[in-house]
Amino acid sequence: MQGKHGHLSREQKQLAIRLHSKGWRLIDIAREVGCTAPMVGKMAREGRHLDAKPFGWVPREGRLTVLDREQILVGLARGDTLTAIARGLGRAVSTVSREVKRGGGRQEYSAWRAHENAREQARRPKPFRLGDGRLLEAVTTQLEQLWSPQEIAARLRLEHPDDPEMHVSHETIYQSLFVQGRGQLRRELARCLRSGRAARKSRTATDGRGRLPGMVMISERPAEVEDRAVPGHWEGDLILGENSCSAVGTLVERSTRLTLLLHLPDGKSADQVETAMREAITALPSALTRTITWDQGAEMAKHAEFTTATGIPIYFCDPHSPWQRGSNDVAQPAGGRRTADSGAIAACRKSPGCMWRTTASTGAGRCMR
Repeated sequence: MQGKHGHLSREQKQLAIRLHSKGWRLIDIAREVGCTAPMVGKMAREGRHLDAKPFGWVPREGRLTVLDREQILVGLARGDTLTAIARGLGRAVSTVSREVKRGGGRQEYSAWRAHENAREQARRPKPFRLGDGRLLEAVTTQLEQLWSPQEIAARLRLEHPDDPEMHVSHETIYQSLFVQGRGQLRRELARCLRSGRAARKSRTATDGRGRLPGMVMISERPAEVEDRAVPGHWEGDLILGENSCSAVGTLVERSTRLTLLLHLPDGKSADQVETAMREAITALPSALTRTITWDQGAEMAKHAEFTTATGIPIYFCDPHSPWQRGSNDVAQPAGGRRTADSGAIAACRKSPGCMWRTTASTGAGRCMR
């Protein structure tokens, strides 16, 4: 199909010239780009295509481009299998198969017509599934009953197997909750989600902290630490108060479960944590200060300065591996979130650097000072 006023777009002319260089007949090229064979011959002789107006649409990253569709067209004309075409494109076979099927099959496929159709499909208005009606009412009711979007989507398909109007994906429910203007789900229903978040957290985005420089990983920690026979090996962490407005550092000795509470009245930055930890640990006999194990939190950015000042090495757990410092997690109060024990915070505020003795089986504690 030609552009406005019967003119070919720049991309159409470029496609015609590339097909001509591949040895295609003028009449076949003309049928593909939507013009006459003499016009194709003139374009091929003069090489004029840059003066044409561009098509004005570029597919999103990851979508098939006009060059991809041209390669599919040429492969079909050669009689290549869909598997061979997909391998040449670096795409899944299913992607090529769906593209050819949408384009009318092997005999009817047109690269340029498929590209125009893709633009129209991208532009078409898409009514949102959760606009109103029975589906919206059902999803709202189940969200209020604390069902997850995945559970709701699965349940609706079980209850209404022959009614597509009552089917919805969990992703559609999330978008209606998190994206303004998408559907009619009330914003406050986001609090019914198990995450409790009213905004989405990307799984691929980093937190911006990066890797701490100079870390020594737990795999290099002395073997004697594992059996807990020798005292002096500590595990550290932060426990946070309500809304993360307050924090207490903890150092738990692996053999005795003795816990040092680090007073952090002015915040939990790396400088403040390093200072509090150094003051607490240097008050102990040297025989009880052999190693410290911590996670890779930003509060440990000053670990090298701490080791230089005290001579105590710090070993870091692997990412997302809390069991590698299990003594510290046992010493913290049980529950879905790691929140500070009110007794521990009160004791730490009253007596900075206090020792908190915990029971391994229950996590209950009492101040030893």
